[in-house]
Amino acid sequence: MPSFTKVALVTGAGSGIGRGVAIALHGAGYQVVLVGRRKEALDETLALAKASKTSALAVPTDVTDPAAVRELFAQTERALGRLDILFNNAGAGIPAAELEDVTYEQWQRVVQTNLSGPFFCTQEAFRLMKRQTPQGGRIINNGSISAHAPRPNSAPYTATKHAITGLTKSTSLDGRKYNIACGQIDIGNAATEMAKRLGEGAVQADGTVRPEPLMDVSVVADAVLYMANLPLDANVQFMTVMATKMPFVGRG
Repeated sequence: MPSFTKVALVTGAGSGIGRGVAIALHGAGYQVVLVGRRKEALDETLALAKASKTSALAVPTDVTDPAAVRELFAQTERALGRLDILFNNAGAGIPAAELEDVTYEQWQRVVQTNLSGPFFCTQEAFRLMKRQTPQGGRIINNGSISAHAPRPNSAPYTATKHAITGLTKSTSLDGRKYNIACGQIDIGNAATEMAKRLGEGAVQADGTVRPEPLMDVSVVADAVLYMANLPLDANVQFMTVMATKMPFVGRG
């Protein structure tokens, strides 16, 4: 049985990459705090992780709500005493749309979920990691291949993922004096519910539609686990994990 000595908080833990990473962290001996909008999805993750009441905590939370995020971290501190890892993973997109057709509501939803939510969580993680003993911890942001290169008709998602890179750099710099490390994992074509459509056919930059290769979510979970397990005097600043043959480098 693993010895649960460190605490990790994962947003978007009810499905996909967040679920895979939460299960991997729990299996590696972390107490995990599972965060997402839907309680039933978080409960499914708990069951898949075979987690006990002392090794995991499910906290339904809307990360776009600063007050809810403050309560999330307060509850984490009350229940588990500290926080060692924050994985800012929760994200949202919209169906592909011509840039001029994106609605205000669509733009706001993506910006609030993909950028404001991670910022609010990072603020609260800083406050907790600064005052705990031993001081410090690690924040890992889920970027995307879209943090480097856009897909067609994806302005809101791409803009927020480029912004996450700036947040990662600022967090890494501002966290130094508190022993807080921050890195970013950029993921390309993990076989999640959200991305499975890419395997069926995705619009390319030249306007053609072609199926794209996918990789198993466990590959991403292993990569995040590697980043999480580093000592705090070492950091993966940026890591790209992608399906080898997906269109990204070169001309596709």
